[in-house]
Amino acid sequence: MQLRVVTSALVVGVLTVGALGAYLTDAMRDGLYERRAAEVDLESAQSTQQARSTLDASPASTATEAQSLLFDLFSMLQSTGSSRDVFLWQAGGSSTVGFLDQSTNPQLADLVSPEMREATVAADGEQYLQSVAIPVDPARPGSSGVVPGIVVGSTVEVPVAGTYELYYLYDLEADQETLRFLQSVLLVGALVLLALLVGITALVTRQAVLPVRQAADVAERLADGRLDERLPVKGHDEMASLAHSFNEMARSLQDQIGRMEELSMLQRRFVSDVSHELRTPLTTIRMASEVLHSSREDFDPVSKRSTELLQTQLDRFEDLLADLLEISRFDANAAVLDAERRDLRDVVNAAVDHAAPLAERKGVWLSVHLGDEAVTADIDPRRVERIVRNLVVNAIEHAEERPVEITVEGDGHAVAVAVRDHGVGMTAGEVQHVFDRFWRADPARARTTGGTGLGLAISLEDAHLHGGWLEAWGRPGRGASFRLTLPRRAGIRLQSSPLPLVSEAAAGRGLPAEWSDGTPVVEDVEGTAGPADLPSVTGGIPVVLPTEHAQHPGRGAEPPTGTGAGSVATDDVQEAR
Repeated sequence: MQLRVVTSALVVGVLTVGALGAYLTDAMRDGLYERRAAEVDLESAQSTQQARSTLDASPASTATEAQSLLFDLFSMLQSTGSSRDVFLWQAGGSSTVGFLDQSTNPQLADLVSPEMREATVAADGEQYLQSVAIPVDPARPGSSGVVPGIVVGSTVEVPVAGTYELYYLYDLEADQETLRFLQSVLLVGALVLLALLVGITALVTRQAVLPVRQAADVAERLADGRLDERLPVKGHDEMASLAHSFNEMARSLQDQIGRMEELSMLQRRFVSDVSHELRTPLTTIRMASEVLHSSREDFDPVSKRSTELLQTQLDRFEDLLADLLEISRFDANAAVLDAERRDLRDVVNAAVDHAAPLAERKGVWLSVHLGDEAVTADIDPRRVERIVRNLVVNAIEHAEERPVEITVEGDGHAVAVAVRDHGVGMTAGEVQHVFDRFWRADPARARTTGGTGLGLAISLEDAHLHGGWLEAWGRPGRGASFRLTLPRRAGIRLQSSPLPLVSEAAAGRGLPAEWSDGTPVVEDVEGTAGPADLPSVTGGIPVVLPTEHAQHPGRGAEPPTGTGAGSVATDDVQEAR
């Protein structure tokens, strides 16, 4: 900013000084010329009047006397007045012959043009002035060096000889040198003025910009979390008032952030403490519930149903406590990744086996595509299985008896799992909140699987803990797709995913006949959607890749633990019905 202001001031200063210098130069040149022309006109008039008086008083009556009178007159004109050249020529229209023309410098006779001679004769005794360029070296007419000059012409009457033309040539070289001196002084003054302008502008700009720079630096440090940074307050001007207001704002932000951090810490501690404290009474209730549940056949129908509901709700309560404890670990940055070299297909198989009974109850066809080659990566199998289990159970819950596809793929840098259903789908607004804690796309939908509402939030945290992505896509009536992408090795930064976020449902993927034999449902999505190019889709399909740690879960819930799982084959295409 300082450089821009100084440069602007310099450009404006140069233009202003240049225009002013040009005006002053023209004014001085015209003034010097007019002053010198007036002096020359007056001096020439006096000399001409003196010559006329001499000629009028002369008694010359013969040609010899007249020629002698001309010589004497020429000598007088040459010796009087300032430095000048004198030309005394017989008028061109005169019929008198035998008289000689007089010139102090015949080489400069051409400076008196024929037009001037005609104008001088026609002036009838009045003076006629004309500016000329006098060669510096008269012997070389073609030389480029010239000095300004003025030619003054008039006529005199010579006894016997008749009318003569009298010309005075004045050299203005001294006035030219004066003008050059004044121009050089103006140039030096302009340079000094510009230097002062630049210096003053730089100084004033620095005084104005320096506090702004300090404020920007302090603001950057505040943004980096150094909340104790403040601006120095000096004086009582506007900058001091700005610094004081800035410091007050920073102090207020520090206090508010401190209170929020303290409140957040208290909330996390409260959740953690409550979760731990509830385990003891929950264990006692669980023991009593199991006793009742084991004897439910001896109860009347109402008591038997109540015992079964009690057992189911205790399962959900235990899941909720486990999820709250897991979320509190993420909030406290206490989650630890227990990574090992594993084949991702085995982890996906375990998650699918866990969800198979639910799929059978819901009448949902599971199509699992694992590929022929091992898809190994450094992963925490417990966390990855939890992610896949959450995604598969959510897909089953919202598939509405339509197929669910689970695809596993890998490349040299990453491995991926995509879970695609063709159920109710999601709107763009729902996709934006799918990873929020306790959020549900349809609040009226019953939690038939006992989910806690934290499943996708925990899944997102697990994906981030691996340095991976968890992305979501949805369209109402067209289903939804979730893609988990993980690096093969720790420290690899993901640039793309081996799988597209949305795939088409086509024949040959182990789907039921009504899906395999019918017209393929082609999604209007091309390529892979990643953090660098989201959304890489057409037709307004909403795609979401959360860049922040999720705060709430999304569409559906984590499935309950401890439930039975049906067996699923380990072929390349696996099906469960």
